Amino acid sequence: MPGGRLTQQERRQIALGLADGLAYAEIARRLDRPTSTVTREVMRNGGPTAYRADLAHRATEHRARRRGKAVPRDPNAVPHAHGRDPDAVRAYEETFTTVFMQSGLPRMTARVLACLYTTDAGSLTASELAGRLQVSPASVSKAVAFLESQGLIRRERDERRRERYIVDDDVLYQSTMAGARSTAHLGEVARQGVDILGSGTPAAARLENIARFLDFVSESITRAANQAREVLHTKPGTVPDGTAERP
Repeated sequence: MPGGRLTQQERRQIALGLADGLAYAEIARRLDRPTSTVTREVMRNGGPTAYRADLAHRATEHRARRRGKAVPRDPNAVPHAHGRDPDAVRAYEETFTTVFMQSGLPRMTARVLACLYTTDAGSLTASELAGRLQVSPASVSKAVAFLESQGLIRRERDERRRERYIVDDDVLYQSTMAGARSTAHLGEVARQGVDILGSGTPAAARLENIARFLDFVSESITRAANQAREVLHTKPGTVPDGTAERP
């Protein structure tokens, strides 16, 4: 399997594969590359509908030049905690970002969320986020406002009166419960249409089935989230194999 960065020819093959409607896994197989490599490449360069091989290649070269110039920018930079490999951490954050993008988050919003999740403290200030991501404070502000509106992060002021953005033990639980409530509400709206469209009609039957399906999904999510909530509070070293036990 070839390693290193994608070549311009490989990017053109990716573009052709996307135009033909091929899945990422099939494009990766033809290139003899990991599927994650193709997925990251496409998602960081406009997504499947906007991907352009030449633009992606130039953007990658530009990012590489920026990283090369950025190496000496802070001679007093604190080394990565716990002896972590900085390159491995950056690559993992890119992968995490890609997954969030696939779930529907804009790229900058996904980068901010991935950055918060991969910090030991689980919290950063706006200036810390801007510094870590090498972006403007305005970009961070827009991203955190969206994440907070979705219940994916929360904010609080620290002892120096600075706003900190936090992903704590319960944020994911609250977000999941909000999603379950939204699903339940959609089921309620669907059921309202049964009488309006006439019980026994095809349209009413369709809406009734949708409502029943969404009721089941919402109740299942709520029940599972409540049962598994304690997993989010598991501290390092409390489970022998390093994984959370199933409730």
